[in-house]
Amino acid sequence: MSNITFAQPLFFILLAIVPLYIAWYVWKQKGMQASLQISTLKGFSKAPVSKKIYLRHSLFAFRVFTVILLITALARPQSSNSFSDETTEGIDIMLALDISSSMLAEDFKPNRFEAAKQVAADFVKGRNNDKIGLVIYAAESFTQCPLTTDHNVLHNLFLDIKMGLLEDGTAIGMGLATAVQRIKDSDAKSKVIILLTDGENNRGEIAPLTAAEIAKTFGVRVYTIGVGTIGMAPYPVETVFGKQYQQMEVKIDEELLQEIANLTDGKYFRATDKNKLNEIYTEIDKMEKTRIEVREYTKRKEEYFIFALLAGLFLLLEVFLRNTVFRNLP
Repeated sequence: MSNITFAQPLFFILLAIVPLYIAWYVWKQKGMQASLQISTLKGFSKAPVSKKIYLRHSLFAFRVFTVILLITALARPQSSNSFSDETTEGIDIMLALDISSSMLAEDFKPNRFEAAKQVAADFVKGRNNDKIGLVIYAAESFTQCPLTTDHNVLHNLFLDIKMGLLEDGTAIGMGLATAVQRIKDSDAKSKVIILLTDGENNRGEIAPLTAAEIAKTFGVRVYTIGVGTIGMAPYPVETVFGKQYQQMEVKIDEELLQEIANLTDGKYFRATDKNKLNEIYTEIDKMEKTRIEVREYTKRKEEYFIFALLAGLFLLLEVFLRNTVFRNLP
């Protein structure tokens, strides 16, 4: 009986007669009370009181229920089941995350590395219809998670990323090439790589622009993100006196990242703090929305019978009790 709607709701206007009917019954009952003046009631004090006195109005209640249920049946209650077919134009996304030691700089809170992980993980949560994978890179690259729709698994793999998993350095070309390798054979209508780094390419066997050319060949669009404040950034250094900080110059090859994005019909972004990084992922999310076409089907079933049946039962019950238990003798 869930999802009940009414095909003829105007019949509910007839419910206005119910309070009028009740008012008429109350007025009629007062008029039917006989009065008799006697000197005392002591002679009736121990007389038994019939339970019928308390139940005499039940006949009227049954009739009111009958009227309400009949009006409801006339309004034609219907239950409905809705079905929908979704046609999704899938988007496959590979995230390429720089985990070189410079990502420990604390111009982001708590640092670039943790901020980049958190923002990327939040981005994944909002892409329910897409397959998403993860590549990490430093001096070498590694596929942390292939393309998957199981975002819970991907989220857990984000948590498993630790600094020092790979040899230190920044091989942007290797990171991009590994991401392209993982996404190039996808059947998705749109293939996207989001590459994040905080430095300059200084390691690896594949030049970044060569990897970008390969991405372009396979129709992969690359969004590049340069992470780091302008100028100097505090970098933690372990000493015999504990953790100390030294100022490290922020060097991001923005020209290279811009060229990679332009070559693949993507876009370059610069994130100078965590809020800006959030805004960048939000902008990419808007640009790469999954298209969904929905066709809805509704199946309706008439439910008036149960109301008509209950009305009939109340009516029969009233007639039966009126001619048996509550029968008036002439």
